[in-house]
Amino acid sequence: MARKKDNIVWPVMKTDDAWREQLTDEQFHITRQAGTERAFTGPNWDTKAAGTYHCVCCDQALFASQTKYDSGTGWPSFYQPVAAEAVAERADNSLFSRRTEVVCSNCGAHLGHVFPDGPAPTGQRYCMNGHSMTLRQDDAEDAS
Repeated sequence: MARKKDNIVWPVMKTDDAWREQLTDEQFHITRQAGTERAFTGPNWDTKAAGTYHCVCCDQALFASQTKYDSGTGWPSFYQPVAAEAVAERADNSLFSRRTEVVCSNCGAHLGHVFPDGPAPTGQRYCMNGHSMTLRQDDAEDAS
């Protein structure tokens, strides 16, 4: 079900056992336990292919490749989601810092964090875990 730290009911909810059957160990750790992959190691951090990034858990469209940029951090970075309602944001005060966590609005999967140091036009840097998303190159036109 939803992570124990929250009481949110997501449109797509599964037991931890069901998520473990669907996801790799790394994907489960990142998306269901709010983990983070090491910089420069996850999938698509340096990919420049056109397409749409989807949630690895529920397949919801999250980010269009046209909004991806090289932030130099080693994680896929975007300046905005494909639609405002595609992601949800919430306060994350772990690791002795204040950050804004970004989750999939459909299943609550942890995607990464957003920071106010991105490029124009939004000034936002959605710093995502590559293991939390899959790139679909065949639907790039649907992301506009």
